[in-house]
Amino acid sequence: MKIEHLAIWVKGLETMKEFYITYFNAIPGEKYHNAHKNFTSYFLSFEEGPRLELMYRPIIPHRSNDMEEMIGMAHFAVSVGSKENVNMLTERLRKADFEIVGEPRTTGDGYYESVVLDPENNRIEITI
Repeated sequence: MKIEHLAIWVKGLETMKEFYITYFNAIPGEKYHNAHKNFTSYFLSFEEGPRLELMYRPIIPHRSNDMEEMIGMAHFAVSVGSKENVNMLTERLRKADFEIVGEPRTTGDGYYESVVLDPENNRIEITI
């Protein structure tokens, strides 16, 4: 078995799509719209691994995804191949005014990573 995709409810579908294209080299599929359910989405593909589905529906309530831990998905991780790439992407995101909530470091379990918030405050670990 394998994870085929992860899905995130979003407020700003186009903004979120552009973020993942710009900073994580995502390749967007065609925009899907179901008028009956007032649902719109994009599947984003990456060089390898599962896809990311960005989903929008105006009736979905907003959840503050702040620094306080809560039950549910905590983050997802994107491998960029090297410490240098972790550092470079972290700095690129910082310069673009995205919040870095975990500076590049080697964690206690041996990962080299940083943690950034996307435009809607979802946590992304950037790893080797």
